[in-house]
Amino acid sequence: MSTHAQAGHDTGQTVNRLALSATVHCLTGCAIGEVLGMIIGTALGWSNGATIAASIVLAFFFGYSLTSLPLLRAGLGVRRAAPLAFASDTLSITTMEIVDTLIVVLIPGAMAAGLGDPLFWGSLAIALLIAGAFAFPVNRWLLVRGKGHAVVHQYHHAH
Repeated sequence: MSTHAQAGHDTGQTVNRLALSATVHCLTGCAIGEVLGMIIGTALGWSNGATIAASIVLAFFFGYSLTSLPLLRAGLGVRRAAPLAFASDTLSITTMEIVDTLIVVLIPGAMAAGLGDPLFWGSLAIALLIAGAFAFPVNRWLLVRGKGHAVVHQYHHAH
């Protein structure tokens, strides 16, 4: 393999690794928010719509928070960290939430399942994994263009 081809291959692996990292990162924030929203909505007897809305709002909150924490630890103020988090995560979280919500809504009985029902947890886990599979190419596309987590990556390893 030529040096040029080798360098291109390494860059591809690096981008894939960063895209996977960004996707897992996003998935973690989304999962925390989704689970918390579903638990709150189910425990309080909210409608499906209110429960889904709470889950989506919390998914964005935790997704942005997980991106912002390393930026804040790296010494950036909230005024600098918040726009970076929004710029890096909005498309990924949006993709994940659309796919995840559609899947949970389409699985028969998933929204009606109680917290003690394996269907509740199983459908949520499957939906999040599939949503992650959809978010990975989005994150990779953003990284290749110098956007997404490429914008915040330099700060994630500052400390």
